[in-house]
Amino acid sequence: MKNKLLFIVFLLSGITANAQSISKLFKKVDPTVVLIKVESKELVTDRSTLSKQMVTTSGLGSGVVINADGSIMTANHVIADAESILVEFANGEEVPANVVTGSKDADVALIKLVWIPKNMQVAKVADSDLVEVGDEILVIGAPYGLSHSLSTGIISGKHIEKDTRHNLVSSEFFQTDAAINHGNSGGPMFNSKGEVIGLVSFILSESGGFAGIGFAATSNIAKKHLLGKQPFWFGVEFEVIHGELARIFNLPQESGLAIQKVVSASPAALAGLRAGIYETNIEGTKFLTGGDFVLAVDKFIISPSLNLEEVRTHFANMKSGTTFNIKVFREGSILDLVAVAP
Repeated sequence: MKNKLLFIVFLLSGITANAQSISKLFKKVDPTVVLIKVESKELVTDRSTLSKQMVTTSGLGSGVVINADGSIMTANHVIADAESILVEFANGEEVPANVVTGSKDADVALIKLVWIPKNMQVAKVADSDLVEVGDEILVIGAPYGLSHSLSTGIISGKHIEKDTRHNLVSSEFFQTDAAINHGNSGGPMFNSKGEVIGLVSFILSESGGFAGIGFAATSNIAKKHLLGKQPFWFGVEFEVIHGELARIFNLPQESGLAIQKVVSASPAALAGLRAGIYETNIEGTKFLTGGDFVLAVDKFIISPSLNLEEVRTHFANMKSGTTFNIKVFREGSILDLVAVAP
């Protein structure tokens, strides 16, 4: 009986110590986590008149400060079509921010504060290649707007997707059982040392709520796409159209980019690109039509064999103020637009 009581006391003391260490770690890293508030424009159809009107929508996400210059990592889908971004810190202070760059495939983005608030704290970004399945992790974010919420779990798996044409890693995600819900997107995943090893991206769910399978883009894939020389943010969303779909829309080549959204005052908008306005579903493929199809950007013709790494390098090295051409297919005609690198 005595041995049994000793075992229970030992077990409870271990649980208490672990809870205290998690609490201590949370207090250490939480000031680096931010709430990201975005406003976007969305085209809405009046079903009675079939008329179109632009409305303002709001969204929430999370992020983490990774540099004293005000750079913040988040998920690309949080800010992809943002007209305005407001970053809220743990003390309630709000600071506007601008998009620097992002990657749709990797679902990572970098935004930068317009000014630096007092006492801003910066998180350390770790080497995610050192993370192993079974490692304990912490996720901090704003599920359903409840900012600075903590969830814990383990790394359940690691998934890598490659561009098979060039054998390059295009996306890399950690799988976790830590609770993730709407509003967690872009929030940091920390290791037991309080270092950022990932950015929350998406969940797998049949109900729309958390079902025990969440994913976070690894810190290494984020660093690859966001740090150093990177392509500038163009302010456009698109869907790749090729094969039979390209023929249905009479594209003069085998592939094109169907423009979905264009952010106001972005380089894409200033170049005159037009977004789609009609909701279309063709054989399960949903996208907006009625806008431009991009056929080529500068010297790069949109095709299945296009080397995306070469495109990234080209625009990463482009100096501010440089002009470049965009060839579009609009209403049956080919037009040449001129864009300016910001």
